[in-house]
Amino acid sequence: MKLHRERLREGIWFFLMAGPALLGFLFLVLGPMLYSFYLSFTSYNVVDPPRWVGAENYLYLIQDDPAFWPSVKVTLIYAGVQIPLSLMIALGIALLLNNQVKALGAFRTIFYLPSLLPATASVVIWIWIFHPNYGLLNELLSKFGIAGPAWLNSTTWALPALIIMTLWSFGGAMIVFLAGLQGVPRGLYEAASIDGANAWHRFRHVTLPILSPVIFFNLVMGVIGAMKVFDQAYVFGAAMDKVPGGPARATLFYVLHLFQTAFNYFHMGLASAMAWMLFAVIALLTWLNFRLGRKWVHH
Repeated sequence: MKLHRERLREGIWFFLMAGPALLGFLFLVLGPMLYSFYLSFTSYNVVDPPRWVGAENYLYLIQDDPAFWPSVKVTLIYAGVQIPLSLMIALGIALLLNNQVKALGAFRTIFYLPSLLPATASVVIWIWIFHPNYGLLNELLSKFGIAGPAWLNSTTWALPALIIMTLWSFGGAMIVFLAGLQGVPRGLYEAASIDGANAWHRFRHVTLPILSPVIFFNLVMGVIGAMKVFDQAYVFGAAMDKVPGGPARATLFYVLHLFQTAFNYFHMGLASAMAWMLFAVIALLTWLNFRLGRKWVHH
């Protein structure tokens, strides 16, 4: 009887502690997700009630939407370039900051600070650097007799400029790499040096194998972040007095297209279908990363 009362008390206590969080998850996360899944099979413009259309939204996006595949292409190019570059920069800076030098704390703070800036503020700063007429970068290039491109107005250079903008905030991945590097036993480096291994061999055969779970974590987070790019592209277009995604859809990311579909044109059914397609792609890429990462870590 006493044991029964204790278990009942523990159950009540658990419900009081976890109940609000569970209710919040059901009503604020799971509920809206399930409703958006239902909307993805309807034609819904906010004003009129949802009308069931089956898989028409998905078929329209794949076959007829003129902006769908361009937005997929821009997002994939961005992910394919930005993720490897950001990982290499973050790992390189972390390796430098893992050494014992003077004012190490100050250097770590300086390199981490850009990642604390809101994306909107950082993009505004970079727009002043890349501005085609009075930007600091073209002004610097002109000092060497080089005519800089019209970065933000060029369909060729707009996306590379935006990739460079986002590389600035590598601080989060850098901190994770730095934590992983500080967990590498110094004795392994000493043993490798005794065996005649140079710096590259120590990095390749000691640092990389031990850091593989950390690299895998940053890779997964980078993929998820790259698939969800929105605010940088939106501010980029608004600050240049263009329709977000310009010029000529050169920076029309998938989530930006989703936003325009939902809140510019009020095609909520189409936008919900796009959201679930993105969810499926991110889930698939995460699963593949886990499968490949598990083999890589064990190898």
